[in-house]
Amino acid sequence: MWVMYALGSALFAGITAILAKIGIKETSSNVATAIRTGVVLLFAWLMVLIVGSQGTIVALSSKTLVFLILSGLATGASWLCYFRALQIGNVNKVAPVDKSSTILTVLLAIVFLGETKSLAARLAGIAIASVGTYLMIQKKAGETKTTVGNRWLVYAALSAIFASLTSILGKVGISGVESNLGTAIRTMVVLVMAWIVVFVTREQRKVKGIPRRDLLFICLSGIATGASWLCFYKALQGGPASLVAPIDKLSIVVTIAAAYFLFKERLTRKALVGLVLIVLGTMIMLL
Repeated sequence: MWVMYALGSALFAGITAILAKIGIKETSSNVATAIRTGVVLLFAWLMVLIVGSQGTIVALSSKTLVFLILSGLATGASWLCYFRALQIGNVNKVAPVDKSSTILTVLLAIVFLGETKSLAARLAGIAIASVGTYLMIQKKAGETKTTVGNRWLVYAALSAIFASLTSILGKVGISGVESNLGTAIRTMVVLVMAWIVVFVTREQRKVKGIPRRDLLFICLSGIATGASWLCFYKALQGGPASLVAPIDKLSIVVTIAAAYFLFKERLTRKALVGLVLIVLGTMIMLL
């Protein structure tokens, strides 16, 4: 069942990127992140109440709480960077860099969690996926520095780093907690962190001026994120992080396909080869 949950996480994560891209068209990425985190939090606690795990919060160990909080902080940092990258860059370029977190996650899982099964296949998959990511972020012929800056790449790379830390810390943190409750607790951390950033950057006044269309898609993005998280952490609870993470990152296929139909972001032949290599490398990691 953990495989099905991981696939569900990938599907909803792919939808999340597209909905968020639409929702931050005229809205600050920091403000959008704070609002959608609130939606995710409501969604997460609703699931906690449905499964009836809220009473177990008093029995959580201090170690579990610490790792859930650390995972939440890493998630918040990843989100802030990711949605900033989406706001200033093309989905087709941001998504591959963000999904390269799989590579670091697998390496960290091997080193710190001892997940060394099929080590040769996983290392081969990492190498192939790395080449694919490189091909996907190359400039198209005729693109200039004006149309393709480097800021989105910095934010996307930071998003990938923090996302990989999220997976590892989350794997440790949910070992002694029901997955829905763990998701709800860490989402609280993300919410606090997101609003702190909004107030530090003095963007709280922009909340009232958010267009209704943007607000709708931001909320829909939050719902999709909540569904993705619930599936992801349920999968992590039953399966190894070095396998769950690659499956989850197959969301890139959903994201790229949706970007093609909705934003007319077409892939070059080189980028298409890169996408195939990313998927191939991911599948090899699962062997």
